[in-house]
Amino acid sequence: MITVSPAAKEYITKLMTDKHATSETFVRVGVKSGGCSGLEYKLDFDTVQKEGDQIFEDKGITVVVDMKSLLYLYGTELDYSGGLNGKGLTFNNPNASRTCSCGESFAV
Repeated sequence: MITVSPAAKEYITKLMTDKHATSETFVRVGVKSGGCSGLEYKLDFDTVQKEGDQIFEDKGITVVVDMKSLLYLYGTELDYSGGLNGKGLTFNNPNASRTCSCGESFAV
């Protein structure tokens, strides 16, 4: 399961409103090779579901993840950080054995 914090829900809702997203728009999260820790998070808005996608809904936000990425992301919470070190969506991933200082890549 992928969950969404209250702060992330507020931020995603604002982004979707600003981008004039339709009711079919959802958040797609995934993992790809790269980054200083070996794996990088992917995050985007999408409207097309693909075969094998897993769909989660939390706090009114639909999150879609491909099956391969779900192996690395199961139990992850999307959060929002607006602090001095940057602002944006962050991943609280219980499967990560280490992360880089920017929070955009991880290892398992």
